[in-house]
Amino acid sequence: MCGRTACTLAPDEVSRACSYRSRAGRRRLPRWRDGEADKYQPSYNKSPQTTSPVLVSHRHFDKNAPMDDRVLASMRWGLVPAWFKESDPRKMQYSTSNCRSDNILEKKTYKGPLVKGQRCVILAEGFYEWRRQGKEKQPFFIYFPQTQAPSHEKREDQDDPATSAGNKENSEAACPPEEARPDPTEEGEEPGEWTGWRLLTIAGLFDCWTPPGGGEPLYTYSIITVNASPKLQSIHDRMPAILDGEEEVRRWLDFGEVKSLDALKLLEPKDILSFHPVSSLVNNSRNNSPECLQPVDPNSKKEPKPTASSKMMMSWLNSGGASKRKEPNACGSERQECKSEGAAQQWLEGAHKKPKTN
Repeated sequence: MCGRTACTLAPDEVSRACSYRSRAGRRRLPRWRDGEADKYQPSYNKSPQTTSPVLVSHRHFDKNAPMDDRVLASMRWGLVPAWFKESDPRKMQYSTSNCRSDNILEKKTYKGPLVKGQRCVILAEGFYEWRRQGKEKQPFFIYFPQTQAPSHEKREDQDDPATSAGNKENSEAACPPEEARPDPTEEGEEPGEWTGWRLLTIAGLFDCWTPPGGGEPLYTYSIITVNASPKLQSIHDRMPAILDGEEEVRRWLDFGEVKSLDALKLLEPKDILSFHPVSSLVNNSRNNSPECLQPVDPNSKKEPKPTASSKMMMSWLNSGGASKRKEPNACGSERQECKSEGAAQQWLEGAHKKPKTN
């Protein structure tokens, strides 16, 4: 399963973290669809029914776009199929936050989007999973190994993440085309590679549902799961389908060149992830603060020896990058207003123990 994720990057950081090489070999930044950056709300504790940043082929919204062109969109977690007849998607009788890779073609809800090529990549700094220990459950935060110190130098001409704007949503695979914002990399200097936190790239399917009586289309997605890798089997028997590297992401998104059955072959357990135990604070989805990610040692009060992964985690915090982000709300729901200290400061104040990681 995968029932919680974290993505605390600001909209512009998400775009930079997803830079990719075009077929011509030029590094590009995927642009947000009009209004979508403003719909995205960073959070340390995302649960189903909240919105997440999702990477998709631009061809879903503009059939004349280059096949390798990508765009970012904010989509709600929990797929609502286009054929759903009720006027309120909350009336769905079953959960669609996850779909199993081994029976996608057997389920009407997922077979339709797969056949139409509606493949997407869900972006997150990591996901949470719970290990059952007797009557208790110990949560873990799971993420890509971080191989270099994060860099968050803010350019003088860079907009404040909190001012990201917009407010409209459309489609083509299921809805009409749109005009995308100018690609910031089409003119001027080619962007450098992202050196901050490496985002997890999770395979998913999306669909577009329109209320029977008319209204704004709703884009939703489901995370595809596979059997857990050997490294994660002690925590849970399932894990999200991870796409490792730019080539796997390209093939998953390229629904024109890579047919559905070939794309499904990419969905295998990846035994490459790092993880560490975290506080039970994350058990309640209303808790949204840096403490949700803070490494803890559930078995000992002694200070554990720092590992390479934990050093990277603390380097990320000490870099001050988090303080430059569009700060997630730490007082409840994602949109509720509250006063709080900077994200990095909150985390560092609680990080007096050295984290234990694997």
